[in-house]
Amino acid sequence: MRPTFNRLVMVLFFADLLATQLALLVTPWLRVQLPFGLDLELAVAANPPGLALLAGICWSASLWLLGSYAPALVLRAGDEAGRVTMAALLATLLLAGCLFLSFREYSRYQFIYLVAVNLGLLLVYRAVLRAAYRLLGVARAGAERRVLIVGAGRVGRLAAETVQRHSRWGYELLGFLDDDPAKDALTLDDDKRVPVLGTLAQLLAVVRAQNCDEVLIALPPQAYGKLEGVVHALRTEPVRIKIIPNYFSLALVQAQPEMLGGMPLIGLREPVIGSAARVAKRLFDIAVAGLLLLALAPLLFVIGLLVALSSAGPIVLRQSRMGENGRRFSMFKFRSMWQDANGAAAGPHKLRADPRVTPVGRVLRRFSLDELPQLVNVLRGDMTLVGPRPELPELVERYEPWQRKRFAVPQGMTGWWQVNGRSDKPMHLNSEDDLYYVYNYSFWLDLRILARTLLVVITGRGAF
Repeated sequence: MRPTFNRLVMVLFFADLLATQLALLVTPWLRVQLPFGLDLELAVAANPPGLALLAGICWSASLWLLGSYAPALVLRAGDEAGRVTMAALLATLLLAGCLFLSFREYSRYQFIYLVAVNLGLLLVYRAVLRAAYRLLGVARAGAERRVLIVGAGRVGRLAAETVQRHSRWGYELLGFLDDDPAKDALTLDDDKRVPVLGTLAQLLAVVRAQNCDEVLIALPPQAYGKLEGVVHALRTEPVRIKIIPNYFSLALVQAQPEMLGGMPLIGLREPVIGSAARVAKRLFDIAVAGLLLLALAPLLFVIGLLVALSSAGPIVLRQSRMGENGRRFSMFKFRSMWQDANGAAAGPHKLRADPRVTPVGRVLRRFSLDELPQLVNVLRGDMTLVGPRPELPELVERYEPWQRKRFAVPQGMTGWWQVNGRSDKPMHLNSEDDLYYVYNYSFWLDLRILARTLLVVITGRGAF
């Protein structure tokens, strides 16, 4: 077996140390050149002896503890920046405590400069490194992880596409194992055909023949009985074995590990959003929605007037939608169609060049202005600012079980799929984007989605 030590970890580790030392060299100069606090402190600009070692330890330890050296993390700019920023906060606290105990005369302004410069260097060089790796494909030629996927179903396909996207970072997709004789290969999104190398009974032989480093188990729930056999077959092989939870399984969305007298348990009905996070999300919704309604009141009046003058019918529509946990509510929207026009075209979905849409409605839809009355729904608690889009009850009746997991969180005005395609995406991809939000919910993700929503609305991308 090839060694599994990842070169990228070493590159990041030593580059981080270099960035910290460079920041230490720059900050005394900044302390003298910048005017802030020069007359307020008597501290000298020079770094005290031992600070370079102390800062290097604090920053490196913080980055390591918060997972900033995970190679796959570098693939996701937002996640990496968040981890590095949190590590900077931890390192700041550690270093501040050490300075207080050891170097009390150290300038507070110089300390602030050190933190700011070091964080800036880390974020910038990692962004450049990420771009260079993707551009040059440095790890492609000598892939360090040769990956075999057990299961060629829906979950296996998702795993294969993920591994394939990460190929430049040291992942090489070997193929699948599957007991379905009808499957000889799968075609991925990039049109690459990935072979099925054999059945599960041939697992050990395939692993040895392919010089495999890592086995990803992506079996469907009905095949979980084979899991023990897969693990047992590889018990003597020096390969990593990882299980991919069924992305579309209802139970695992809300799984929470527990211990009862030393016995491991998994709670299956834990809320996706905890009570504290839910309170914070609700307070944020009330504050932002209230301010937006006040600030946009003149615009809302003008839109209502234009809707009333452009065609007969109500200004604001009340539509029945499915909310969190399957609760129905009335969602408000500015009318964008001719009155009684829903029956003029098949189905409730939006259409390009839809003849049912009025000229004013076309503009409203283009920039999502028809959605503004939903700020009232947010204030009432029917909806949230960010979450999966509320669905029509008649469409929910046709949902597969995995799609219903989107109702585990409050439904929102904007969400992950809206900033990744909006109306021009197929329904099943919308559902997968909604599940991504359910699995990865955080307040920071909400802020990212809101920021991207503003850009999408301004450009009108994906709306019709």
